[in-house]
Amino acid sequence: MTAAEHPRATPLHATLGGRPIGDWLAHRAALSPDRVAIIDATAAPRGDAGLTYRAWNLRVDRTAQALRGAGVGRGDRVAVLAKNCVEYLDLFFACGKLGAILQALNWRLAAAELAALVRDGEPAALVYDRDFAGLAATLAAALGPGAASPTWIAIDPPGEPAGPPGPRLADLVAAAPEGPPPTPDLDWGSPWTLCYTGGTTGLPKGAILTHGSVTWNAINTATGWDLGAGDLAILNAPLFHTGGLNVFTAPLVHVGGASIVCRGFAVDQLFDLLQAHPVTCLFGVPTMFIDVQAHPRFAAAPFERLRVLISGGAPCPLPVFERFWARDVDFRSGYGLTEAGPNNFWLPTAELRRKPGAVGYPLMHVEARIVGDAGEPCGADEVGELRLRGPHLFAGYWRSPEASAAALDDAGWLRTGDLARADADGCVTIVGRAKDMYISGGENVYPAEIEAVLAGHPDVAEVAIVGAPHPRWGEVGVAFVVRRPGAAVDEAALLDFARARVARYKAPKSARFVDALPRTGAGKVDKRALVASLAE
Repeated sequence: MTAAEHPRATPLHATLGGRPIGDWLAHRAALSPDRVAIIDATAAPRGDAGLTYRAWNLRVDRTAQALRGAGVGRGDRVAVLAKNCVEYLDLFFACGKLGAILQALNWRLAAAELAALVRDGEPAALVYDRDFAGLAATLAAALGPGAASPTWIAIDPPGEPAGPPGPRLADLVAAAPEGPPPTPDLDWGSPWTLCYTGGTTGLPKGAILTHGSVTWNAINTATGWDLGAGDLAILNAPLFHTGGLNVFTAPLVHVGGASIVCRGFAVDQLFDLLQAHPVTCLFGVPTMFIDVQAHPRFAAAPFERLRVLISGGAPCPLPVFERFWARDVDFRSGYGLTEAGPNNFWLPTAELRRKPGAVGYPLMHVEARIVGDAGEPCGADEVGELRLRGPHLFAGYWRSPEASAAALDDAGWLRTGDLARADADGCVTIVGRAKDMYISGGENVYPAEIEAVLAGHPDVAEVAIVGAPHPRWGEVGVAFVVRRPGAAVDEAALLDFARARVARYKAPKSARFVDALPRTGAGKVDKRALVASLAE
């Protein structure tokens, strides 16, 4: 056995040589070298044992050396335009070793939007996979030659159309030296990731996630959600979102657990993986769980084995909870945002069915408060803006001091822009976005609450509600609805469904059926476009 093959050779050097705080894999390989870390659902046969932490650390050392050979150093950006894959995670942890910054690009954005983000981020390298070879070529042409153009690196052999000229990642890694790269001098405030968060206007903002914020989110998640070395998660949320990187992936590395890497969400693959592996953790968005429950394989899938089954990203319809609860599966809702973790709360199992839809209580090192318009504390069950504080917060927006100052106050509180209420026990429920609220007959109406109700209708695939001017009530709700294939629900039936479940002033007064909801570049429902369509 050579020194490089010895399970503790590199981590021991790391300890004596003062490896950087961002080199998670060197530390984890020292603590649990033979524990499985990653299973590749796209390349490995079903039931494959996967990569151990020792093997993965050596592989990522080579990736870091390859990036270093391509000119990447501390503080340089490495942009990634790719679907989920093990190489994506290699690059993330390689950036940690180098002190470089992963610039996670949202492949749902238009080429012009991506070109603007690349110009702003000025990455030293841009890594793309086979699905985006053509898009990478378009970006290269838009950027042109010169200092602004990164080194283009293909994860896979370029397909048709061909990607821009540049090396393959596999070739760079094969030629790279073994062993860890030189140690950079990092601190907890050193940036690790640019994770983009999009609004309804302008380009997405790059939230700067530091080594400290990623680490504290992992600590909060592991201690609050009781994650351990025996946990195994399915990773099918996109890695350009904080949900893909930080809901389970980084926290599980922190505690020595494992993840199954999927290229994306595919409902049949999800059922296959649940049958083939002892999965204990699963995160998804509400539409994913709606699709799962509508599938014929839902009844036989072993969801009962899951310890943590959690929905996030949007309010989840109550019928989704109830279908899981009917099987005695502890399904819950989480709350987070790119700028904060994203994990912030936990609802104990004993309270799940008593407080449906609540996100629960702040995690160990998260401060939360709910305030009124003047910043005054809200009382029990009063709705106000949720504000968060703690070491898990982001460090501001990339090259946007004005937006950073607007998000973080002088005392370090993050203005989330989300409306919430806390009951007498301090248990928090998210009501909706402040900018979405409208007033009907003097009463505040929160569209997210009503959307969750209508999404529970069996004929509704998607729904969004906006306020429209009304001569008597000031504003009333209009529901934009996408029917499920083959469904025939009409406006009257849908409005009756809402009125039977919420106060009359909350129920929308009309419904419009559309083929699809408009989306922003970040994939969120574009409510400004819906409001504009009412004017038309």
